[in-house]
Amino acid sequence: MTRFFVKRGGLLSDTDQRAVAEAIAAVEKNTDAELVTVLARQADTYHYIPALWAAAIALLVPGALAMTALWLTLWDVLLVQWLVFVVLILVLRLPAVMFRLIPSSIRRWRAGNLARRQFLEQNLHHTRGQTGVLIFVSEAEHYVEIIADRGINQHVSAEQWRAIVDAFTQGVRRGETLQGFLRCIESCGVLLQAHVPVTEQKNELPNHLVLID
Repeated sequence: MTRFFVKRGGLLSDTDQRAVAEAIAAVEKNTDAELVTVLARQADTYHYIPALWAAAIALLVPGALAMTALWLTLWDVLLVQWLVFVVLILVLRLPAVMFRLIPSSIRRWRAGNLARRQFLEQNLHHTRGQTGVLIFVSEAEHYVEIIADRGINQHVSAEQWRAIVDAFTQGVRRGETLQGFLRCIESCGVLLQAHVPVTEQKNELPNHLVLID
């Protein structure tokens, strides 16, 4: 299991998705591994983050008003406090603003959770011989992770996966998302063919790129 961050880009087009599916099909001809790719726009809505920030700032409003020369009633103070809260909620929900407020540890945690859920939801844990491999990307969190089942991990080390993800990350940072995906799949194919060569022709899972928009 290896995880890294990538530069934010755009979701792949239909033509790009077909290219990814064809690359997976080519790899699976030479290995018993089952490859699934997932591309998510973001791992969570994070709506609670702007709400927490807005509430925290709004709580400071009465103290700030008390330091001014304004003569305000209790209802005036409450009205200002609510207006500040509502305005901040709207402003802080703008993606360009919101993602600056989210701690990197939370972004990694949410993206990692989604990757593990996808491993289960795509039935990668039910393959014969436990040979499922997930290539997961979440754009908003700048996150990439490769998760392999036991039948693969007993042959392939974390360092070998890390080398593949490093190369993928560099490609995405150059804006080469499709090329990065294709090179990543090809590199996984070389590794899987060497350690888990094909013993039977099968295709237990769909080859298309799974998009979470």
